[in-house]
Amino acid sequence: METQNFIIRETEFADYEFFARWETDPQVIKYLSFDEDRTYEDVVTEALYNKFSADKLDYTVVSRETGKPVGRIFISRLDRHSDSLDITKFYIGESELWGRGYGREIMNELLKYCFTFLHMERVTLDYYTGNKRASTLYESLGFKSEGVARNATRKDGRYYDLHLMSMLRAEFFDEN
Repeated sequence: METQNFIIRETEFADYEFFARWETDPQVIKYLSFDEDRTYEDVVTEALYNKFSADKLDYTVVSRETGKPVGRIFISRLDRHSDSLDITKFYIGESELWGRGYGREIMNELLKYCFTFLHMERVTLDYYTGNKRASTLYESLGFKSEGVARNATRKDGRYYDLHLMSMLRAEFFDEN
């Protein structure tokens, strides 16, 4: 997948070093379900486990300008029978890129990939209740609210609510 500013490619082993840095950065993980004591070994172990699961896909977002990884996309619950999947992790790890519209650029390409290349009928995602940036982005892209899953995730021993959203293939193509 490619956008004006990014290449979205399958994750390579060298990318885990970036993921480990981002996934232990309090700014990056503020609204992600990663414990603060997460280590490089935790990231690699989880990633290798997921790599061999047929219902999971892991992608790295790479800057066209620098050629370096700047973010991560992790898809789970890929169900070819129901033609559905969940965008489980989506973040830009480099804070200097935040607030510049890059999330929209990347997500638009990802949705096009999901609905066109993977032939999905339904794409779901969730975000921490209170994450205004995610809420604004996903609503503006056309995701529809499905409600709040109470105490649906745990981070550092505390439970958090997740706002659930979905988009159907027809909704994506009606918007674009």
